[in-house]
Amino acid sequence: MTAKMLAPAAVLVLWSLIMLLWTAATRFPALSKLGVNIKTVPPGGRGQNLDGVLPDQVQWKSHNYTHLMEQPTIFYPTVVILALAGANPRDLAFAWGYVGLRIVHSLWQATVNTLPIRFTLFILSTVCLLVLAIHAVELTALT
Repeated sequence: MTAKMLAPAAVLVLWSLIMLLWTAATRFPALSKLGVNIKTVPPGGRGQNLDGVLPDQVQWKSHNYTHLMEQPTIFYPTVVILALAGANPRDLAFAWGYVGLRIVHSLWQATVNTLPIRFTLFILSTVCLLVLAIHAVELTALT
């Protein structure tokens, strides 16, 4: 069960890198279209400074990549804790549920980006993570 429990985390890492590549693949052409040369950007320039400069649809990918660097940072150690402490098939199902919902959330945010659906996907993935975190505590701190 240990290796199986780590698989969802590995897939989410890969997905995060895919989102990074998608961000670059849309952002660099958009910058070029505006005549921006990244070699001449002043020191300290950051991607978030491009909000309002680049089209929103281009920035949505970047915003999602940022989101993948936030909450999933507590998913990864939770999965490792469960893998080491004795994950069960229910944990594996919730981990895959979390990853699947995060991928759908990414696709939605990067393409359509309407808030009600995006928020629902976020809440559902958070519930999956909460279930995993509670079980991690039960397996480690309460036994």
